[in-house]
Amino acid sequence: MTPLPARVTGDPLRLVLLAIAAVTMVTGVCQLVAPSPVLELLSTDAVGSASLSRHLFATVGMFMIVIGGLLTQQLLSPGAPSFPLLWVGLQKFGAFALVTAGVARGLFTGLALLVALFDLATAGLCWLLWRRPPRPAESLVAADADTAGPGIR
Repeated sequence: MTPLPARVTGDPLRLVLLAIAAVTMVTGVCQLVAPSPVLELLSTDAVGSASLSRHLFATVGMFMIVIGGLLTQQLLSPGAPSFPLLWVGLQKFGAFALVTAGVARGLFTGLALLVALFDLATAGLCWLLWRRPPRPAESLVAADADTAGPGIR
């Protein structure tokens, strides 16, 4: 028996996004706790060892934890509003654009493009789930949420 709800285990898109949320949080913790090794792996510049660069990279890690947590909570909570999927997707698309620009400017190695493509794919998956019509079981949960009062969904 899995600790995950059936609405997640029975939906491959939700399951993939939940795995991505977990990876986002774990890599965010890595960046927050030990920014230097991760930055040295992705950076093309000796600036990667500077205190300001490490601090800012750790700050990005903290935001990754928050976004991964938001996505996890949205995916696991029955009757959760769908708008977090839009915002997580926009954040992931923004990360894709900025990391790609960093590679183009010579700030990051080509390995960072893999990170950017992962973020782009995540943005697309979030958009798909955000735009997908509710499934029958989700409609029942949404109907229950609608009776709870305005602004729930």
